[in-house]
Amino acid sequence: MASGQFYLSCLVLGSLGSMCILFTVYWMQYWRGGFAWDGSVHMFNWHPVLMVSGMVVLYGAASLVYRLPQSWVGPKLPWKLLHAALHLIAFILTVVGLVAVFQFHNHSNIAHLYSLHSWLGITTVILFACQWSLGFAIFLLPWASLWLRSLLKPIHVFFGAAILCLSVASVISGINEKLFFSLKNATKPYASLPSEAVFANCTGLLVVAFGLLVLYVLLASSWKRPEPGILTDRQPLLHDGE
Repeated sequence: MASGQFYLSCLVLGSLGSMCILFTVYWMQYWRGGFAWDGSVHMFNWHPVLMVSGMVVLYGAASLVYRLPQSWVGPKLPWKLLHAALHLIAFILTVVGLVAVFQFHNHSNIAHLYSLHSWLGITTVILFACQWSLGFAIFLLPWASLWLRSLLKPIHVFFGAAILCLSVASVISGINEKLFFSLKNATKPYASLPSEAVFANCTGLLVVAFGLLVLYVLLASSWKRPEPGILTDRQPLLHDGE
């Protein structure tokens, strides 16, 4: 029963994550003129798409690798590699998204990192880079002792969830900032709630729903990987160890 609920949650997460990306792409394509890589505002449009795809959707999926029941039995190394690889892809998408916005700012003579959104976003990316580097060095490479891994594991788990929360907050503030900058003319002010504002706000709500569901799955004790040597009705073969 618990396994069925987990896979149902994964199905909902997959649907929400896909909708987050598709809604962002549609917003940038339909209302903001599409995509380019030439320093123009159309280059900026890659920024929200890549940040939502990398820092929220793919990051959330990578965080749930150890919740898969298949990861509870047998060697843990393949799941560590998958966990690290998905996060690395998410980080690469994030870096490309940052390049897009910085190149646009350079091309348009716009100051860098002056808004709360930019401060929050760059802090999240820096924490993500530190988190991935520490995780790779401590939990994937074989040199770290068991006591060091045990000491750092709760910190690693905490910052994993914290970075997801910061990513969602960055996206929400970015959506709001984009709407304030774009919908400021007299005919379609943001306060009149034109169709673009409604659509973008709904996209933000989808991102929040995705993030909350990821956190719920992460915190649900019945879906956590059992510790080695602990037998449960969900893992009859755990005596084989990691």
